[in-house]
Amino acid sequence: MRNAPTILHLDMDAFFAQAEQASKPSLRGKAVVVGGLGPRGVVATASYEARIFGVHSAMPMAQARRLAPNAAYLYPRGAFYRQISDQVMSLLRALSPLVEPLSLDEAFVDLEAGEAAWDSESARLAGARLRADIRAVTGLTGSVGLAASKMLAKIASEQAKPDGLVLIEPGTERALLAPMSVRTLPGVGPATGDHLRRAGISTVEEMAEAGEDELVRLLGKAHGHALYAMALARDDRPVVAERETKSVSVEDTYDVDIHDRLRVELEVRRLADRCVRRLRGAGLSGRTIVLKVRRYDFSTLTRSETLRGPTDDPVVVREAAARLLDSVDTTGGVRLLGVGVSGLADFTQEDLFAQAAEEVRAEAPEDEVAEEPVTAEVPPVEHRWRPGLDVRHAELGHGWVQGSGLGRVTVRFETPESEVGRVRTFRIDDPALEPADPLPLVRRRPDEPSAVDETGDVPVARPGNSR
Repeated sequence: MRNAPTILHLDMDAFFAQAEQASKPSLRGKAVVVGGLGPRGVVATASYEARIFGVHSAMPMAQARRLAPNAAYLYPRGAFYRQISDQVMSLLRALSPLVEPLSLDEAFVDLEAGEAAWDSESARLAGARLRADIRAVTGLTGSVGLAASKMLAKIASEQAKPDGLVLIEPGTERALLAPMSVRTLPGVGPATGDHLRRAGISTVEEMAEAGEDELVRLLGKAHGHALYAMALARDDRPVVAERETKSVSVEDTYDVDIHDRLRVELEVRRLADRCVRRLRGAGLSGRTIVLKVRRYDFSTLTRSETLRGPTDDPVVVREAAARLLDSVDTTGGVRLLGVGVSGLADFTQEDLFAQAAEEVRAEAPEDEVAEEPVTAEVPPVEHRWRPGLDVRHAELGHGWVQGSGLGRVTVRFETPESEVGRVRTFRIDDPALEPADPLPLVRRRPDEPSAVDETGDVPVARPGNSR
């Protein structure tokens, strides 16, 4: 572990829900829950206002609705969140070449490797500037933890939530950790925590006092050694730069099992097209096509086919996925489907299968050539109007779906920069209404440098100073 608090951990505050509140003026300061909205849906993110009622991530959506019946329940806008995440990760990479993303909204940064910080004061200022830059670029807030190790930096960012910065000074780590629950340490989940509690170990201090031999006896050699080191505030894990993307995939979980084989085939084609769009968007191609099927009994099957060369041709991916589906029995029903491409490359070779198909079509008489079906994705009507998704009306402009049913869709017309908008209801087939792309939360980045308190007035974690 280094001698200066130059490991930074960033955690965007209730990321999905915060992005929705920033995008929708009528939801600011109100309980917002983002996730799957069907009977099998789970909570992806809950705003802090919703957490007051006990709603949290990974909770079944039905339970969340019972706890907070008046909250706004929204369908996730994955592409929108990824765009914001890309902006945030760009700011992190401007600080250091060593950035380790953990998810869309969380990452470690080695400030020392980028010469962005070398002691407590420079680390504090770098963290404060980063928070100001994130707000300026995205309009959102993130919490920052600074410490001499990854474990402690993550603990510091948890203490900083929401919208704060906490720095753990070297030399204070053990005293800070001592009264904390053993669940604070990485690798101590509910089962391990209960096992330690039954052995009379509830705090990090009690874990350290128990000794390494006792922890090895209770938890096994590898786990016991690792947790004893962490209880003593020892963590030498380096920040590992982002690895290359190994695969690109998309999947959908269905509220009701799909039994109709034709519908399953159409869904696989649609997923293949979505996967190719994402593949092309990343400037990649791939050799291995992967199909994932989760059946009615929760059994999950994966099938794959490796092509002769990398491709980003939607016809090739679609046909390969269809061949893989032929080997899967879906008689009992399907609850999840996914299509992916792996064996990635940043170039595309002319696919031999597609080339052969073109040659066959060229040699066939004109009246024997079957017209290639149009593959533009047209989602079912009920999926076009999911709560939270963006729409545009020919006369009223940009808005978002508040709800739909009984052949009607209710839209609130507002933008990130507007006042709270008015609500109108339309037929779901109204020709003036169509799905739209999300609007940016911040139109442009201000030219001014980030506003940082030159006094460096940010909280410093000390023993007994928990937030």
